[in-house]
Amino acid sequence: MAANSNPTVRKRRLGAEFRRLRQASGLTSKEAAERLMVSQPKISHLENGRRAINPRDVRDLCAIYGVTDQQVIDSLMRMAKESGQQGWWNVYGDIPQSVYVGLEQDAATVHAYEPMAIPDLLQTPAYAHAVIGETSPLLTAGQAATRLRVRLRRQHRIYDPACPLRLWVVLDESALRRVVGSPEIMGEQLEHLNTLGAEPHITVQVLPYTVGAHPGFAGRFCILRFADSPEAVVHLERFTSDLYLEKPSDVQHYNVMYDHLQAQALDPDSSRDFITDVRGRGGKPLFLKDNPHELAAGYRSP
Repeated sequence: MAANSNPTVRKRRLGAEFRRLRQASGLTSKEAAERLMVSQPKISHLENGRRAINPRDVRDLCAIYGVTDQQVIDSLMRMAKESGQQGWWNVYGDIPQSVYVGLEQDAATVHAYEPMAIPDLLQTPAYAHAVIGETSPLLTAGQAATRLRVRLRRQHRIYDPACPLRLWVVLDESALRRVVGSPEIMGEQLEHLNTLGAEPHITVQVLPYTVGAHPGFAGRFCILRFADSPEAVVHLERFTSDLYLEKPSDVQHYNVMYDHLQAQALDPDSSRDFITDVRGRGGKPLFLKDNPHELAAGYRSP
């Protein structure tokens, strides 16, 4: 997907431009909010591309920032109108994580830690169908089908020939051994995972049980970075609502966590061998009689 075709890209770029204009005017976000008689979070959301900027916002912001060049104002107005256009995912109605889907489409790289399941972008249709149906029992058949279509459409992002998403995943061993759907579905999924993991823009590392305690105990998270911005966003998925962290200190905290997870995980080649071994066992879960050290033996590089 070309960068200029994504409304989320437009909102982020427009927000970044207004941040630059505010800083050039010498105003803080709090002062700008006071002059506009709005909340400070609204200014922050506008500047971070989390909230659409309408033409009235453009007029008011330009006024308090001292922007008088009509060509600049017209350009900002045009960007605001374009940013209000809908992304492809909006045709599916009110879907969960719509903000995240927009950010994912915009991102240049995603670093994800997944403790329980194969990541959405790497799921086979059968595995995705089983996950959606079994984790959201209140969904109707129609709602589940819509979520499946959206999930599979999101996967186009990693196949974009112009700029494929750079995806790096640290996957807990639990996700490999949890039989989702059926042993046949799991076998297909694990083979698919190894196939995609061999792509140059996709890296998969397995975090085996034998590493013991690790920073990922807090739960799944991903870090999104963007080609046109030095800023990053940390996404924390929750069942009914999501959390997005953008403060540099928060992002740095998760960067350090991810560095530790990468260091503790098997390297990519060893991870492929590990996944192949799990698939050969038919995705069978561990039992107390199994030797966890034997299961990981031979897969960690010296």
